[in-house]
Amino acid sequence: MVSIGQMRRGLIIILSSPSGAGKSTLSDRLRAWDENIVFSISATTREPREGEVNGREYFFKSRENFLQMVDNHEMLEHAEVFGNLYGSPQEPVAKAIENGQDVLFDIDWQGGQQIRNSALGKYALSLFILPPSIAELERRLKSRAKDNENVIENRMAMARDEISHWPEYDYVLINNDLDKTENDLKTIVSAERLKLTQQPKIVDDVRQLNNEFENR
Repeated sequence: MVSIGQMRRGLIIILSSPSGAGKSTLSDRLRAWDENIVFSISATTREPREGEVNGREYFFKSRENFLQMVDNHEMLEHAEVFGNLYGSPQEPVAKAIENGQDVLFDIDWQGGQQIRNSALGKYALSLFILPPSIAELERRLKSRAKDNENVIENRMAMARDEISHWPEYDYVLINNDLDKTENDLKTIVSAERLKLTQQPKIVDDVRQLNNEFENR
């Protein structure tokens, strides 16, 4: 007897938050939990830095080639930052999710919005991470000791606008306990993997069951 298969389609997991809310830490924990979750590799028009390898850190593109990909709708999302273009090529993400891999995007609300409106948007799971309070958000930014006061103030000013986009997401988690938020995140991902849209072989599985009834 042939057993029913477990092949599933991968998810596009979008994590967004203001800086300091815990998005990067949660992204790292999610990938450590399941090696089948991979980070999306972005394309960029900036020059490679020493030690960077094309296709590992980034897909390095000429500006002309990048813009051609945008015109051909081959980018899930894109933006210009300090004169350089950055974006997420659609083809490697499409291949990954068809092979059952989940692709993780640690991205701002603009990028998340573009992905949800793309050709692959129906496979997207979007989550917004909120801080428990503005005071705690500021404390976390200062405790990282990575930025000066001006940078921290700019990040705090941006946070208000970023937080205003929380209703656009499928799930919103308040990160007042990192371990609990991590567990909630894992629970959501586990449940979303079982949705019918993520199980392209389910029709074949049901057909097999019906055949078994006929052959009893």
